[in-house]
Amino acid sequence: MRELSQTAFLNLTPETILSAVEKALGMYVSNLCRPMNSYINRVYELADEDGEGLIVKFYRPGRWSRQALQDEHDFLLELEEQEVPVIAPLVLADGGSLAQVGNVFFALFPKKWGRTVDEYSDEQWLELGHLIGRTHAVGAARFPQDRLTMLPDQSTRSQVDYILAHDLVPEDLRSEFRSLTDTLIAEIIPMFADTELIRLHGDCHSANLIYRPEESFYLIDFDDMVIGPPVQDLWMLLPAVPEESLVEIDIFLEGYRTFRDFKIRSLKLIEPLRAMRFLHYMAWCAHQVIEDGSSQVMPNFGTREYWLGELADLADQLQRIREQPESYLPLI
Repeated sequence: MRELSQTAFLNLTPETILSAVEKALGMYVSNLCRPMNSYINRVYELADEDGEGLIVKFYRPGRWSRQALQDEHDFLLELEEQEVPVIAPLVLADGGSLAQVGNVFFALFPKKWGRTVDEYSDEQWLELGHLIGRTHAVGAARFPQDRLTMLPDQSTRSQVDYILAHDLVPEDLRSEFRSLTDTLIAEIIPMFADTELIRLHGDCHSANLIYRPEESFYLIDFDDMVIGPPVQDLWMLLPAVPEESLVEIDIFLEGYRTFRDFKIRSLKLIEPLRAMRFLHYMAWCAHQVIEDGSSQVMPNFGTREYWLGELADLADQLQRIREQPESYLPLI
């Protein structure tokens, strides 16, 4: 079934796409079917008969369950209902937001143009604090049913185990990789004790924020929505390490705290989360190579040079975790 799903996914034709979309929407669309860049999914720009832009996203089979996709849609629709600037899926003819062609799930979204911002002004840092604070206020209302929990002894442990189970690390480096990751996980587990966990965007970096003049920022691409600590949706936005980003953190938190509280002590999770991100990306690349082989990954993934570089980066990050300030409270 998995192989058939992948075949259907990889062989989507314009005729199949347009027919499936028209059936899902219960209306005709134009003949426009323009492919767009996407690492994992297959995404196309369409238009209705009036020329209004639509985006259709076909989700790669096997990556998410139906419930996991529904969790993402539910979160987006709840955010839209609270007028948080996100791009929520369209409600389809059957009253839902998720459709299927063969064994491939897909969803439709309104097309919204915007641009990314490389360097945020003080005013924009305040706006980002408002946006993420409002997002988390909604996210904290309930848990999803089938989404990853971002904790070192759960998500990170499973990612390391996956890498080791598939013999991706050269044999003479496996012991070092296992020892380093075991040490890292063991040392950061206590840092997450009693940490608040809520629904998050999970992949909140500048490429997933689009700026629309006179509308401010939109938070996009909730594919990697997770349960995790709120600080996860801050640290990837920072221009540098926390101690060099204190002004930006302070302004962001001023906006964030307009809508919900933020625990300053959770800033100490930034460097552990950065290490977890390293391992998350290694496992992501491994999944693409092992499970379908067709997604784009970094060119040298799996080479000896790749693993030597990753081991060095993990060792440096572990040292940084050990040397970080005991608390950021006096600095903010």
